[in-house]
Amino acid sequence: MTTTATPPTRPSGPGRRANIAARTLRTDRWWFQPLITVIGLVVWVTYAVIRAATQKDYWVPAYHYLTPFASPCLSKSCIPEAAHFGRPLPEFPPVIPFAIITLAFLLCFRLTCYYYRKAYYRSFWQSPPACAVSEPHKKYSGETKFPLIVQNFHRYFFYIAILISLINSYDAVLAFHGKGGGFGFGLGNIILVGNVVCLWIYTLSCHSCRNITAGRLNHFSRHPIRHKLWMWISVLNARHMMWAWITLGTLMLTDAYIGLVASGTLTDLRFVH
Repeated sequence: MTTTATPPTRPSGPGRRANIAARTLRTDRWWFQPLITVIGLVVWVTYAVIRAATQKDYWVPAYHYLTPFASPCLSKSCIPEAAHFGRPLPEFPPVIPFAIITLAFLLCFRLTCYYYRKAYYRSFWQSPPACAVSEPHKKYSGETKFPLIVQNFHRYFFYIAILISLINSYDAVLAFHGKGGGFGFGLGNIILVGNVVCLWIYTLSCHSCRNITAGRLNHFSRHPIRHKLWMWISVLNARHMMWAWITLGTLMLTDAYIGLVASGTLTDLRFVH
């Protein structure tokens, strides 16, 4: 961070702040990071909304590839073979995502994530957009009123995210299916498994998971197993921001690949038919 050479004049008197009319004295490109965050999130959300609302090209029957944007498929609008947990819900009208229930919880999990809070607070709300840059808002009530009070439910969304990760893992296992039945293995399996592994790392690196494992212990020596888990998760937690972005990329890649194969645009590269 760089500033102008001449510092602001501090008014006389105890507890008085410098009278700075400018929004910031920084001369570097402090706005670049918030801008990139806005572009990245807008692109991803636009893609996800369009793909989830199309209700097509979500299932490859030959290899049992199911996009995570449609899992679990619980509506009678789903192809029966893609409904791994049955179809208890009625047919969905157009543009309603087949995985509307789980997608809603995953959205809440990401929105209340500690990293994503920082990301969209700084980029969309500009609260504040960067260090040493004043924000345009006149007041801030904290996370005590709606809608920000929902941030306090993050750990409960974490529990649901664990369940959804198990469902995605189950989908990835079922995808090892050959054309004639039995075991099959292709490029789609690598992408599906890679996505699931990244999702597990992102979910387990969550701050709530770190706190749940051993965050409230006063004596680590009395709980060696929980302390070991806490140490492992702490290593992942240090890269939580990185995995937050990586999983956005793997989700988009997985959905795009399955969509292209399902539509016949691409042919899955098979290693074991």
